[in-house]
Amino acid sequence: MDALSEEDLALIEAAKAAIASRYRPDWHVVGAALRLRGGAVVTGVHLEANVGRIAVCAEAVALGRAVTEFGSSDIEAIAAVYHHRDGAIDLVAPCGMCREMISDYAPDAEVIMPGPDGKGERQAVSSLLPGKYRRGISR
Repeated sequence: MDALSEEDLALIEAAKAAIASRYRPDWHVVGAALRLRGGAVVTGVHLEANVGRIAVCAEAVALGRAVTEFGSSDIEAIAAVYHHRDGAIDLVAPCGMCREMISDYAPDAEVIMPGPDGKGERQAVSSLLPGKYRRGISR
């Protein structure tokens, strides 16, 4: 677990700006920002649906934009935030599906997680997925 750099703090602010500008209660409540190893920052917001199973997480939207717009999924770091109804925006951990997706596309990525001291901290995505699923049989 590593302390946050100025770039990491800027990434959190980019995620906050993404959801603050697109917040819609019960529809768009999570924002994400990722930084590619080339330096580009890409954002996304959570897309809710009337059928909850088809909702799309903000991290997945940002990752899809990175692949589409930059041709890259080489994530250096990623952060997600939650917009509360009272206007507060807090750093949140990615859900299990997002952890899987991030690790599939960028196994060396760092995830900015809420820390025990109330501040964020960087963790390797691999540390968030003990016993990660792999296709096929391990040999």
